[in-house]
Amino acid sequence: MKHIKTIVEDIYEVIRNNGWYSEEISRGFVRELDSRLVENINGQPTIPSLRLSQMGKKCPCQLWHSIHSSGLQEPLPPWARIKYTYGHILEAYVISMAKAAGHEVLGEQDELTLDGVVGHRDCVIDGCIVDVKSTSSLGFQKFKDGSIRTSDNFGYLDQLDGYILASRNDPLVRNKESGYLLAIDKTLGKICLYEHHLREESIRKRIADYRAIVALDRAPKCTCEEVPDGKSGNYRLGVTASYSPFKYQCNPRLRCFLYSDGPRYLTRVVRKPDVIEIDRHGKIIHG
Repeated sequence: MKHIKTIVEDIYEVIRNNGWYSEEISRGFVRELDSRLVENINGQPTIPSLRLSQMGKKCPCQLWHSIHSSGLQEPLPPWARIKYTYGHILEAYVISMAKAAGHEVLGEQDELTLDGVVGHRDCVIDGCIVDVKSTSSLGFQKFKDGSIRTSDNFGYLDQLDGYILASRNDPLVRNKESGYLLAIDKTLGKICLYEHHLREESIRKRIADYRAIVALDRAPKCTCEEVPDGKSGNYRLGVTASYSPFKYQCNPRLRCFLYSDGPRYLTRVVRKPDVIEIDRHGKIIHG
């Protein structure tokens, strides 16, 4: 029987040889891909609720609005939708390669519940919970060198904690105390495996705290990170906060300026930047 620790080398060995993409692997790939893309592309409407995938550290104001003001969420631009769809395709491809490499892959997209919060795990490989992530080359380095342990901006480890703990009584899962992130570099195609040990107390507290936040009658105070924008005296949202689809609910006076390297969301403007400013709807502001 294969062991999860050899999965990267085993996948690479399979890819070196032609003929690995069998009819059986093809059918599995199509099923996995379909399950990932239906919701991503069609955007099936659902009642807003806490999910295990939301368990990363986030601003409580943002969290509250994601449940109570979901209609105000910023729509994803077309290029972002394409980017996320590409990521789902790669992740399904990784699972297919794991199967072709002879690893036991079970429990794909199974629904889980932990302390009243629902989620769907990616799969169980060789008796271990595995979450597959497609990432940039910069992000990939965090998985490779282990720095994601202290720099987990998008809450991947909190999410994995939830899946591990929620699967504790599942007979498919033989490893009850740790899980793995299987990451693929979207640019270079490299793969790496990161082992994570369950933090039960931490994830149970996070769930309890988040349930208490969404039960409030009104949004709590925003805690989005603000950082100096150069030496101008201006302040902008931190990188993680800038990705929030509810950043304008957290910061009603937020101003967006289009720099050559992308938009910057300024929370305090001492000196107005000499670049185009747009409103929350993407329209250019004149004057």
